Amino acid sequence: MGIRIKNYYCLIAGVLAILFAVTHAWNGQSAVLPTLLVNNIALDTRIIFTYVWHIITAENLVFGIVFIILSFQSEKSKIRFAAWMIVSLLLIRLMVILGVTASYDVSALTNTLIDSIAILIYAAFIILGTRIKKKSKEVNQHKPVKV
Repeated sequence: MGIRIKNYYCLIAGVLAILFAVTHAWNGQSAVLPTLLVNNIALDTRIIFTYVWHIITAENLVFGIVFIILSFQSEKSKIRFAAWMIVSLLLIRLMVILGVTASYDVSALTNTLIDSIAILIYAAFIILGTRIKKKSKEVNQHKPVKV
């Protein structure tokens, strides 16, 4: 029979998370992190900013791998626990982004709109993956027979 995908929501969430990791790393290396070298920023601040940036990239990569593995799992309690843990981290990440942005410049919140929408859609997709029902063999066995 082989390995079968049991949860397509988890598979898609995993692929999205890996895509987010790649685009986050790419955006950091090409646009954000080079500005640290141009500006007169202390070395320790540059180091901290760089590793915090890459922590988020690594988290997204781990989330992707976990969701791809979960897409082959049939035990709902494991899937539900891991999914809600990741959703919690994503929502906390969003609150930090919005809170820090608002504390510096409330008008800059509009700049976080695309990221905020992406995180909310991603979290909703993950939650949908925890709500799918397992197909029952019993239901399929007791179909009415036409005479």
